Amino acid sequence: MAANDPAPHRILVADDQADVLEALRLLLKGEGYLIDTVKSPAAVIKAIEARDFSLALIDLNYTRDTTSGQEGLDLLAKLQAADPTLPVVVMTAWASVEIAVEAMRRGAKDFVTKPWDNPRLLSIVKNQLELAGAVRAYRRLEQENQILRGKGGPNLIAQSAAMRPVLEIISRVGPSDANILITGENGTGKGVVAQALHAVSVRAGKAFISVNMGGLPEGVFESELFGHVRGAFTDAKSDRAGRFELADGGTLFMDEIGNIPMSQQAKILRTLETGEFDRVGSSRTYRANVRLISATNSDLPA
Repeated sequence: MAANDPAPHRILVADDQADVLEALRLLLKGEGYLIDTVKSPAAVIKAIEARDFSLALIDLNYTRDTTSGQEGLDLLAKLQAADPTLPVVVMTAWASVEIAVEAMRRGAKDFVTKPWDNPRLLSIVKNQLELAGAVRAYRRLEQENQILRGKGGPNLIAQSAAMRPVLEIISRVGPSDANILITGENGTGKGVVAQALHAVSVRAGKAFISVNMGGLPEGVFESELFGHVRGAFTDAKSDRAGRFELADGGTLFMDEIGNIPMSQQAKILRTLETGEFDRVGSSRTYRANVRLISATNSDLPA
């Protein structure tokens, strides 16, 4: 898989019957999906707290001789509270109009009866993954539009002899995926050079996210860079992606990198080394594939 190729969708399948889990695992795996299977509502909640899923396919009944669907309906409410963006498809051998309506009211995106029809089930899964992807892309775009992005700035126009070496370096290192540090006094165009490097890179079609590192207060530093989940702090009314996540696949421009206090430098070391980070208030580990371009007017060796 190439560096910028999207990761395969991971689907969580929940049912109390081992043969059902195995049948669904083989069916969905054959379509290229990654599959995790669990046998109880408690295991469902534990799984989504530990890992990010593209879709959940859950049974409505988990206790032997229970046909009311109440276990699954209660689980739906918990899933909505834990991750309202996760599409959930419910399934049961005891289908009724009332259960279907109630499941949809509690957040289910579709309803499958057992025994299921393979083509229909696969169609439902495909459609819900596409819809969820569109919703997440829209929310991501909304968040990007709230952040000052580097795009739309002035083009790099330079004809003087002094700038020729700079243009040569940009043309040589821009297409690589190397991380870059740009130094220079205020007003010399470090941000414009960063945009030019992004424009000639293989990531040019992806996001260019700019952040003034020296201007991030201590209290919001991690939230701005790594994002947060709803309820992580008083004003966290919804999930929010951070700058690393928004720049995934593209370029993250860290301006004024030399002005970060030592206490905050340690917070980004792990992400700079591994690409891994945690949203504030979440126990999940996320990954971001970004190219880092930094700039400073400070004398870093000093």
